[in-house]
Amino acid sequence: MHRIVHLERDSIIAQLRRPDFPHHWVEHAQTVQAQVGKRLAGATITIVNKLRIDAELIATLPALQMVAVAATGTNNVDLDACRARGIAVSNIRGYAVRTVPEHVFALLLALSRNLPAYRQAVAAGKWQAAQQFCCFDYPIRDLHGATLAIVGSGSLGGGVARLAEAFGMCVLRSERKGAAQLRPGYTPFAQALRSADAVSLHCPLTPETRNLIGAAELHAMKPSALLINTARGGLVDEAALVSALRQGWIAGAGFDVLTVEPPSEGNVLLAPDLLALPNFLLTPHVAWASQPAMQTLADQLIVNLEAFARGEPQNRVA
Repeated sequence: MHRIVHLERDSIIAQLRRPDFPHHWVEHAQTVQAQVGKRLAGATITIVNKLRIDAELIATLPALQMVAVAATGTNNVDLDACRARGIAVSNIRGYAVRTVPEHVFALLLALSRNLPAYRQAVAAGKWQAAQQFCCFDYPIRDLHGATLAIVGSGSLGGGVARLAEAFGMCVLRSERKGAAQLRPGYTPFAQALRSADAVSLHCPLTPETRNLIGAAELHAMKPSALLINTARGGLVDEAALVSALRQGWIAGAGFDVLTVEPPSEGNVLLAPDLLALPNFLLTPHVAWASQPAMQTLADQLIVNLEAFARGEPQNRVA
């Protein structure tokens, strides 16, 4: 009988049915990293979201057969160590193909139309004191006709591309940074950055993509461009982004992710003066978290467990 230990139950706000095979189910609302080893003692299957499952930990868990990641990203799991031990690792796919693109466009629209600045203006009484029926204090740009560069060509990048085309935007699919060959239909990374009125990131965090966007890339973008990151915080050099926003290298940024989450020890992007800027929007990693998306994730998670128990594992990354 499988012993299933769910370490981060509160990270999924959805109904979670029990698998249809014999098992013993243990769940913890939350787990801190120091508790992981003790809680996984004797587990054959673990469900994790963001906790680290590294080689050192795996070596202490001889019964472990499967790591079920309740998310798409698996950079918190040592996949090589799992392969060496024959531990299956599965992830969740396709559940956020509508909710993340919608969040991207919520950020794009708010920044393009200067909604935070106009809201602040109304709160400050500027409209009430105006000499005419409206205020023209902040420029408003349409998305129609603008160029959007999408970095990352998976399902989320594809979902953003479809919405962009519906808005009448010109979509550039960026090739990987430093790629030796250009795939058909793709634009060289540097050219995509230079050409874009907005850049949206949708790639995984790997050693190759860490700090994908740094000072050089931010300087290469148009001063009127926007940067949207709903993927992983480590894709962007956050100190460089602070400089870009304060010094006007780019026009604005909308982020849903930080390098360390939760940012309990602070983060340069949480500086009060930065959060007060109308051209910087930061949301707490909720682009994926619509109720329909979370229920889809929960349902697929259990299907992954059942497929593994049948000997037909699906969504395997290791």
